[in-house]
Amino acid sequence: MKAVGLYRYLPISHPDSLLDLDMRVPTPDAHDLLVRVEAVSVNPVDAKVRAPKDLAESEARVLGWDAAGVVQAVGPRVTFFSPGDSVYYAGDITRQGSNSQYQLVDERIVALKPRTTDFAQAAAFPLVSITAYEALFERMRISLEGKDSGKTLLIIGGAGGVGSMAIQMALLVDLTVIVTASRPESEAWIRQLGAHHVVDHRRPLRPQIEAMGLTHVDFIADFVDTDGYWDAMVDLVAPQGTLCTIVDHKRPLNHAALKMKSVTHAWEFMFTRPKYRTTDMVEQHRLLTRVAGWIDEGKLKQIMREQLSPISAATLRQAHAKIESGTMIGKLVVVGW
Repeated sequence: MKAVGLYRYLPISHPDSLLDLDMRVPTPDAHDLLVRVEAVSVNPVDAKVRAPKDLAESEARVLGWDAAGVVQAVGPRVTFFSPGDSVYYAGDITRQGSNSQYQLVDERIVALKPRTTDFAQAAAFPLVSITAYEALFERMRISLEGKDSGKTLLIIGGAGGVGSMAIQMALLVDLTVIVTASRPESEAWIRQLGAHHVVDHRRPLRPQIEAMGLTHVDFIADFVDTDGYWDAMVDLVAPQGTLCTIVDHKRPLNHAALKMKSVTHAWEFMFTRPKYRTTDMVEQHRLLTRVAGWIDEGKLKQIMREQLSPISAATLRQAHAKIESGTMIGKLVVVGW
């Protein structure tokens, strides 16, 4: 089968950073599905994993953690799916990725593709939907039943894929959504998704929040830069409020400042469940099923902004370069072999 992978971790400008490969089609076991991949989406995690480092692989490593495709075969313990089902999923960072014609993925982190999307549109959703959903409703424990209606949420980094989904999910439970942006095109995208307020993250945040008549915000989700916004988040979060971060920090974080406010700081890493085979791993199947329902009901808007073709080393190098530029709005999808 065709695949795109690497042996060395190189700058994306290097022709060997991603290679076209010919690999053996794997065989499903236990809870595995063998999926024929029709479309993939590229995320910051792809570029982060591929980033230059002094390491070489003896066997090709295939990246890619967003896909939509068709089930070809199932393992002996599979109960949710059958061959021929159209599915979407983000996968497992500890296994070979989706940049291959056929991929093994555990059924417990897979859901049926939204009926109203094609494969390209569907591939844009899984990773960012899981991240946004877990951040809001599991890590920060915002009520899915609307019990936090009217409370305030500040999203730092709202124009990317995770922010794009978090804005829409927060609106579903009637939060007041404040989102950061700096470029006109980013602000236009955020407003189109329904954000109530947009603030400029290049300027101090407190004066802009106070201009809305607020002193603090109840929830803060930082999807872009933990170090850069930590002090501002500590200042702005309400007493007994909650922060959620997804980006690694490079300097020590002053958690002592949170103590006086009894603030909760939660981390979100959407690969935790598959990586550690947690007992509630199936929750990702359930949440992706719920997200598919929201999409089909028109409650969530499409977030695919750019589509490339075919799935090849050259195209994926182009996609990685776009991700590394830091200018992505919404999601970038690569479709077809």
